[in-house]
Amino acid sequence: MFHIKTIGIAAALLAATATGAIAEIKFALSTSQNATDPLAIAMEAAATRIEERTKGEIDVTVYPSSQLGSDNDVLEQIRNGAAVAVLVDAGRLAPFKKELGILSAPYLVDDWSQYAAITKSEPYKAWVEELAASSGLRLLNYNWFQGTRQMFSKNPVTKPEDLKGVRVRTIDAAGWLATVNAMGATAVPMAWSEVYSALQLGALDGAEAQLTGAYGIKLHEVTGNLAFTNHVQLVTGLTTSEEWFKSLSPEHQAILVEELERAGDEASAATVAKGKEVLAEMKAGGMVVNDVNPEDFKSLTAGVYAELGLEEARAALQPAIDAAKP
Repeated sequence: MFHIKTIGIAAALLAATATGAIAEIKFALSTSQNATDPLAIAMEAAATRIEERTKGEIDVTVYPSSQLGSDNDVLEQIRNGAAVAVLVDAGRLAPFKKELGILSAPYLVDDWSQYAAITKSEPYKAWVEELAASSGLRLLNYNWFQGTRQMFSKNPVTKPEDLKGVRVRTIDAAGWLATVNAMGATAVPMAWSEVYSALQLGALDGAEAQLTGAYGIKLHEVTGNLAFTNHVQLVTGLTTSEEWFKSLSPEHQAILVEELERAGDEASAATVAKGKEVLAEMKAGGMVVNDVNPEDFKSLTAGVYAELGLEEARAALQPAIDAAKP
């Protein structure tokens, strides 16, 4: 049986790589979201199934709330061979394989469900293999929908001009920074665990986030306004060490891939359901939803693709995206 634990990074890495008497292989799952988020809950379920199917030969521990470090830090640990999988958006993988950054580009798709066609496409599959070969990072799946990114702010935002000079927290990756800046704000990269206090102390004026993630850290308590800009459909994936993954037996590899993909589907469905629930709760707590036209922001972000060198990648995925339009 797995357990969610709070431990230091050094101890966690030792637990993730050591071989013990009870389980042959110890494996960790890391997420920045807290233990009550649908993502962490789905990871728990996957951990149980993996242990059952491998008869305890793989012992899985889930570490929510960035207990192993920031996502970028965990990626470095993984590149060094740690038996960990971290849930990240493709913007964090773009430094290692530029084309994958397209997956977190602004207004790429009309609906998050179109990502299923993207991940079945030949360009995507080729990028995944090239990532593994060049960086040692194995992207196991990309089907964990965390929600659509929206704009949370202290002051109302109804148009791009309202974001001028507004310091907005975003993910520390080039694509995210470029997107938020293009929308009119001043992008501030910051660890998710620090956002609440930064808003409380006035170091930030807002943050862009998905509903469930925002509710998980009580973002509504320190902002007060919400604008449905719909700028990114936040689909994410689990990335682990290619070296470690290849050391597993084919049977163990298959079990991990199957159960973690299943967990992604479960997390996505739960996220959609919980998003409606938490929005109602935030409104009841005083959150004001401001009317905006997402197209006003979309038009400003068109240049992000050229800025990041992703125009060819977008063209390569366009047939799959078009075929999957609702």
